[in-house]
Amino acid sequence: MAIAPTTVASGVRSWAGRKVLVTGGAGFLGSNVVRAAANAGAEVIAVDNFIAEGGANPANLEGSGARLIEADIADNATIRPLLGDRDVVFNLAGRTGHLDSMTDPMGDLAANAESQLAFLESCRAANPKLRIVFTSTRQVYGRPQRLPVDEAHPLEPPDINAVHKIAAEQYHLLYHRVHGLKSVALRLTNCFGPGMRVKDARQTFVGVWIRRALEGGTVEVWGGEQRRDLLFAPDCAAAMMTAADCDAAMGRVFNIAGSSPLPLSELATIVVAAAGGGRIERREFPAERKAIDIGDFLLDDHPFRALTGWAPSVPLKDALERTIAYYRDRLPKYL
Repeated sequence: MAIAPTTVASGVRSWAGRKVLVTGGAGFLGSNVVRAAANAGAEVIAVDNFIAEGGANPANLEGSGARLIEADIADNATIRPLLGDRDVVFNLAGRTGHLDSMTDPMGDLAANAESQLAFLESCRAANPKLRIVFTSTRQVYGRPQRLPVDEAHPLEPPDINAVHKIAAEQYHLLYHRVHGLKSVALRLTNCFGPGMRVKDARQTFVGVWIRRALEGGTVEVWGGEQRRDLLFAPDCAAAMMTAADCDAAMGRVFNIAGSSPLPLSELATIVVAAAGGGRIERREFPAERKAIDIGDFLLDDHPFRALTGWAPSVPLKDALERTIAYYRDRLPKYL
């Protein structure tokens, strides 16, 4: 059964007449935001540089109605003319690979810090009245000292990627304080859903699990006891759109959490059952992964929920079934 990657973001009011730009717009979360904003009535431009190791895929934007521009956000000559009439920017551009950042730290610096600073300069020059929602990661906290992890938790990044995400957060907040750009940073928990990279585990382990289950292969669970909370991409898109509409959120950093945490071994069982195929194999962590794994993790996002009224709307099992149905129909386009 064919299904749309997202529906209208739950709890989000009409965006008719608003003009939106989404960086990383052909990627996993970016494309979910593109569709949610377009479905709410916005006119949307998606910008993506389609780097080989990223998750961008033209299939993510099929039927979205968005205008797609292939460009890097640091390309001022291309980017600045796009910003002048925009109302909101959802800034999801950047590398997401934690292990990749350790093997190519300078490349991660260019993609996740230098490019972000260049992009903010473009925003300041072209349209200082912009609202900007920047997506960060719960990885900035490192191994938790207490659970759940709130925004006051110490920042102890376990990898280069997380260090650069902290820098990019601070760039956005600085440009809010000094230059008047209305910016908010959201630290996202583990996200999954239609449009995520499934051909390997570079972006998310859930994606490659779904691929292997649909192909009747082996779902490798490294460790298995560690617990995670998971956030469905359409719910994440709704959180980002809600943040953009909230004046009181600007200039702040918020956690965005998902479902109640569950062990990865239990999550793998749900994936295999929903896919109707595959087998689970428990393995020890590879040494290079174990060095940056953070163990159990659960975000506390009560400040954002209390301020905005947002909450995830799709139960985890339903979200996994919807995601698997999406890839069952489209898997070749993502391999």
